[in-house]
Amino acid sequence: MMTPAHAQQKTKAVVSDRLHLAHQHYENFPVASFVLPAHLRESIALIYRFARQADDFADEGELSIAQRLSLLNEFRQELDLLAAYIKPKTDFFQSLGTVIKTHRLPYQAFYDLLDAFTQDVSKTRYANYAEIAYYCERSANPVGRILLALYGQATAENTAYADHVCTALQLTNFLQDITIDLQKNAGKQRIYLCQDEMLAYGISEQTLGDLAAGVKSIDANWQAFMHFNLSRAEHLLAAGKPLGRQLSGRIGFEMRMIIAGAERILAKIKYHRGDVFKHRPRLHALDWLRIVFSALVRR
Repeated sequence: MMTPAHAQQKTKAVVSDRLHLAHQHYENFPVASFVLPAHLRESIALIYRFARQADDFADEGELSIAQRLSLLNEFRQELDLLAAYIKPKTDFFQSLGTVIKTHRLPYQAFYDLLDAFTQDVSKTRYANYAEIAYYCERSANPVGRILLALYGQATAENTAYADHVCTALQLTNFLQDITIDLQKNAGKQRIYLCQDEMLAYGISEQTLGDLAAGVKSIDANWQAFMHFNLSRAEHLLAAGKPLGRQLSGRIGFEMRMIIAGAERILAKIKYHRGDVFKHRPRLHALDWLRIVFSALVRR
């Protein structure tokens, strides 16, 4: 029988292994890191590792629900220590704590991310857009708020713009990853689409399964449903677009690239009439050239 001490050691080992994996994720993450100010790259890497690892706790591997929640709680406890000005147990959180304190980053944003990832473990359906929007407030918007604080640009106006952009990015991710989300947590597949809107457009969970399996082809109902969802993401992205012009230097350039990248993803989904099952959007060399050009002309 595993003793509490052994269980704690095993959990710490898993956390350590997962943090190493998160570092590998960062190295492969398609962010134009050369664009970022050199003195902020290490801080951004640590913030990304925090978010990436917590997300992996909720998603990756063959862990049970209890194990996933336990690992997420370990992160929450470490964050509690930092917030209480007590030395955390792991080297990673000690480094993250230095970044948080140096740049006066908002602790609540980190807690919000953990809350969203914890919700991912157990909640797999969303009744309406209010539920989706609330999830985005904790899963996506905190990242923008953390980075604005890191850049020293967290004004009320910039934060409102960033929230629009981050929510739009999250919605775009939901739309392009419908098939992937259906395959997560076997037996409890996730659907990040509004149940009431699916019903209004005559789309059932069986429809989603048939489309993902290739048993059924997209029809007018699906195209109309996707057009509605794509338009919502586009409007949010447009509402936050001034942030790319508001921020100066490399930070502004990076933001304009992020927005232009999301626009390309949405355009590709529209081009294929919402068929993300056979045509999941991917950005290629020509797309990146268009994105860079768009960012350079401050569009």
